[in-house]
Amino acid sequence: MSLTLQTQSLSQDAFAPFGDVLEIGDKPDMIINQGLCSRFHDLARIDIVGSDATAGISFFNSEARSLPYRLDMMERHPLGSQAFIPMTAHPFLTIVAPDTDGKPGTPLAFITTPGQGVNYHRNTWHGVLTPLSEPGLFAVVDRIGDGKNLEEHWFETPYVIADN
Repeated sequence: MSLTLQTQSLSQDAFAPFGDVLEIGDKPDMIINQGLCSRFHDLARIDIVGSDATAGISFFNSEARSLPYRLDMMERHPLGSQAFIPMTAHPFLTIVAPDTDGKPGTPLAFITTPGQGVNYHRNTWHGVLTPLSEPGLFAVVDRIGDGKNLEEHWFETPYVIADN
């Protein structure tokens, strides 16, 4: 038995309770480099807890998945936000859920458009990195430091994410 969820397009309004959508807007914040470069400035806040912690940049290279996708586990990071920036122009699946008494509530599934990334707010329930095509290469900005910064929740009844 499983529960079915439909994907939706990723938008800042729909995603706002869970994090930031990282994308180029219609108008740059400034033009730099002798007028040859548009800067879209300060798209997300990196939020980390702990005096010994820093923000770090890592590369993740994940195997591609496909739809329908079986969601049986979600995770969250109570000590830091986590940004995923694709290094290719391929869409990916991002799954988030509100917190319901310390567990994920009903998940929402979004499909990005090429050029979009996400920054999950600190303590936001989310699915694992889920590229939909190869290569699944991402730059990740998150908290580096001591402390328990990973909680996992396994669903008794998994969800199936279906394309809309």
